[in-house]
Amino acid sequence: MTMAKRDTYTPESLLAVAVEVFNERGYDGTSMEHLSRAAGISKSSIYHHVKGKEELLRLAISRALDGLFGILREPAARQGRAVERLEHVVRRTAEVLMAELPYVTLLLRVRGNTDTERWAMARRREFDHEVAELLKQAVADGDLRPDVDARLATRLLFGMINSIVEWYRPGRGGAATSDEVADAVVRTAFAGLRT
Repeated sequence: MTMAKRDTYTPESLLAVAVEVFNERGYDGTSMEHLSRAAGISKSSIYHHVKGKEELLRLAISRALDGLFGILREPAARQGRAVERLEHVVRRTAEVLMAELPYVTLLLRVRGNTDTERWAMARRREFDHEVAELLKQAVADGDLRPDVDARLATRLLFGMINSIVEWYRPGRGGAATSDEVADAVVRTAFAGLRT
């Protein structure tokens, strides 16, 4: 990774550098020295703004989780038939993933080795549970197939969405737009789930 040396930086730009380094090296494989070099600032400058790398991890993961939980508060996720709300949540989850790609990538890579990672995994399970409940309601309404287990369908949906982090790179020639990807996710998922 090559980062330009900075004369000045903001907490937001420091966070962006940290996320890039965490994604490249892994959280456990990243030291404050790595972060310092990548940001082009001293370690003491980093410590001026955060207590350490785990605080940077929590800030980054919070950004991803806030985006996901924000979807559940959107009017289209709270009003209307359950299947329409579920489609909205699935589409928006794909959109948030692509808009916050480095942050969501980091969220998906946590393994529970620190308090922050365990917290993030619990929050991810909470999000998945809320979506599973929405899926169950859509089945009960008769809009989705009753022969597919809601928890399994939820895992499959998010497995498909989460795989986007492995191949989606915005701005590359010939790459699908985020709208095209989100449309394809919804079409593919609900063609198999709808009654």
